[in-house]
Amino acid sequence: MSRATLAKDPSEVAGMFDAVARRYDLTNDVMSLWQVRMWRAVTRAAVDARPGTRVLDLAAGTGTSSAEYAREGAQVVACDFSTGMVAEGKRRHPEITFVAGDAMALPFADATFDVVTISYGLRNVQDTALALREMARVTRPGGRLVIAEFSTPTWAPFRDLYRFYLGTALPAAGRLVSSNTEAYSYLGESILAWPDQQTLAALIQDCGWSEVGYKNLSGGIVAVHRATRPAQAPAPRP
Repeated sequence: MSRATLAKDPSEVAGMFDAVARRYDLTNDVMSLWQVRMWRAVTRAAVDARPGTRVLDLAAGTGTSSAEYAREGAQVVACDFSTGMVAEGKRRHPEITFVAGDAMALPFADATFDVVTISYGLRNVQDTALALREMARVTRPGGRLVIAEFSTPTWAPFRDLYRFYLGTALPAAGRLVSSNTEAYSYLGESILAWPDQQTLAALIQDCGWSEVGYKNLSGGIVAVHRATRPAQAPAPRP
């Protein structure tokens, strides 16, 4: 079994996702009580993919969201640093372009995309700020960023219950539905260590994005952050 530490060594994290690729989407449905589908719908609305929109879907996994953007007529590139996820995505969605790539060193030219989006993957990147600057680099001036990520519930009693779930119940549930229980121990630990909504918003702005805002989902279990690359300022370099 592959287990990533909170140091988030890229090879460890990639190996962990390689191991769960085939059952990843089903497990996400079960573990979130199917709320992930609502979260994905809100993220899709924020991306607002239209015919001809150039979308980079980072941490694309098996391409579930990428396929939805493609159905809207967008020109989608699905990128993930797990080669297992990329292989499974290509098998399921041969019509979509999949690229194996690291968010900290994206294999794309400057100002390539109209929208860059990442769902539940930024938390796994070793250097968050570097990844956010790379996303700005490959986004055209005036283009947009959409981040869906686990966050911090806003109501204190619910927050305490959620922390118990992440630390105790989630790993136990993972043993029932997943072949890699260590992945779900890491999942809970990484969420607990992740900055809250306001802290992430401030970091996004510090990395060269403007008009930063966010929307809480399911009481703050997930937050969808949105931002714009300034039209006049050059993209910050890593």
